[in-house]
Amino acid sequence: MATPTGRAPRVKQKRGEGQWALGYREPLNPNERSKKDDNPLNVRARIENIYARGGFDSIDPGDLRGRFRWFGLYTQRKPGIDGGRTASLEPEELDDRYFMLRVRVDGGALTTEQLAVLGEISQTHARDTADITDRQNIQYHWIQIEDVPTIWQKLEDAGMTTMEACGDSPRVILGSPVAGIAADEIIDGTPAIDEIKRRFIGDPRYSNLPRKFKTAVSGQADIAHEINDIAFVGVVHPEHGPGFDLWVGGGLSTNPMLAQRLGAWVPLDEVPDVWEGVISVFRDYGYRRLRARARIKFLVKDWGAEKFRQVLEDEYLKRKLIDGPAPEVPAATLDHVGVHKQIDGKFYVGAAPIAGRVNGATLIAVAKAAERAGSNRVRLTPHQKLVVLDVPEAEVGTLTAELAELGLQAEPSPWRRGIMACTGLEFCKLAIVETKARAHKLVGELEKRLADIQSELDNPVTVHLNGCPNSCARVQTADIGLKGQIVTDDDGNQVEGFQVHLGGGLGLDAGFGRKLRGHKVTSAHVTEYVERLVRAYLAGREPGERFAQWVTRADESVLQ
Repeated sequence: MATPTGRAPRVKQKRGEGQWALGYREPLNPNERSKKDDNPLNVRARIENIYARGGFDSIDPGDLRGRFRWFGLYTQRKPGIDGGRTASLEPEELDDRYFMLRVRVDGGALTTEQLAVLGEISQTHARDTADITDRQNIQYHWIQIEDVPTIWQKLEDAGMTTMEACGDSPRVILGSPVAGIAADEIIDGTPAIDEIKRRFIGDPRYSNLPRKFKTAVSGQADIAHEINDIAFVGVVHPEHGPGFDLWVGGGLSTNPMLAQRLGAWVPLDEVPDVWEGVISVFRDYGYRRLRARARIKFLVKDWGAEKFRQVLEDEYLKRKLIDGPAPEVPAATLDHVGVHKQIDGKFYVGAAPIAGRVNGATLIAVAKAAERAGSNRVRLTPHQKLVVLDVPEAEVGTLTAELAELGLQAEPSPWRRGIMACTGLEFCKLAIVETKARAHKLVGELEKRLADIQSELDNPVTVHLNGCPNSCARVQTADIGLKGQIVTDDDGNQVEGFQVHLGGGLGLDAGFGRKLRGHKVTSAHVTEYVERLVRAYLAGREPGERFAQWVTRADESVLQ
């Protein structure tokens, strides 16, 4: 059809997304340029040979705020900068001369010897700090660049690493904390996790991805598979037996999306090859123009599961995958807290620190207590908890008592059990509000205020606190999700507070929390708000109704 001028209308060309497979090899933003200029894995040599010797001032800015992440290093937040200034300051103004350091613990699996090494590093190099993250990592603070080569040597001597703990790379692989010992496990995914790590972690072919790549592998639904970039979940095929159901494209942050099933059944020995195929699709077809659209979830959303599977099969695997059934959805969240019997007759003991915060002294003490109980295996969980495996029945009581003395309760209150928090304003440069200390205070206050109704809660009401919109603490999938921001209090003052997300969840309640229009809660009033909400839930719920179900039908006035 011609325009009034007689010319054909111009067809608007879709802007290129920087996909390598379509020929867009020239970097379209500074991050992509940095990775093309020098493979981030090469930064280790500079850290060891230049920066550790020359100190903080010798570090090249491109390495400091970019390539360092491939070895688990982030500059931490300079003390004294309030959250209201986070978005207005330049990175160098926010940088402290110390680092956060993540140690990747694939599958959450540690020996007691390794746990003791982690504790010693904390005491010697990190001012006794250590957090258990919801990615099963250990995260330190107050690390000096001069100490990093020594820390690496200690970790590697004990069989651990920080390689690709961060960055646009395949990050730590989530795995079931009770792999190989759980009575209701369909299949043990540990061999697949070990093989992926052996073959691909540190491989330059996969060290320049469009963004980070998060993996989960488990024989049961206990690894938040719906919100990972790729997940393999245990399922029994009617003809082929136990294997894994393949999910792709989950993630949270400012554009949350649940992963999609590809409808494919994968046997255990093929998991590493299929994993390599999926990460290769992401590397080659992932969007590299805008960082905000670079996660694999955007590609999966645009393509759909059917096309993604077709490209995976035709271009990368060169074969068809076997169709398979969906895994069963567990009736409740599997957080492995408490005392549980293993398939070999021994027991595992899951204990809850508050929001994953521990310290080096605690890690060493847990290692010693586990060994006294006859165990040499400990696991970290995707819920910021810790589990001791292989405990003889006669030692369970003594171990649980010793853990409780360390602040790790095997029979915690619902609030201690259901709380999670990100790093927050204390150390994170992206944060707007404090989270860890707020979580600790909240748990103590709720334990007192709600002691009268605690026994009425069939399942813990989960409360997740996040210091910024990035959702490291998974606020959209909590019963009560609190996303940090600056809010206006009743006196018109700008103070720390939270946007509220209600009724999110995974498993039976898979979905994102309900946001109340314009509803904000100041940090000072969080306890009162949570108490009021929980009491309203218990008063208004139907028999057997979970919090997330109640929220979907509750009047908005009750939720504010």
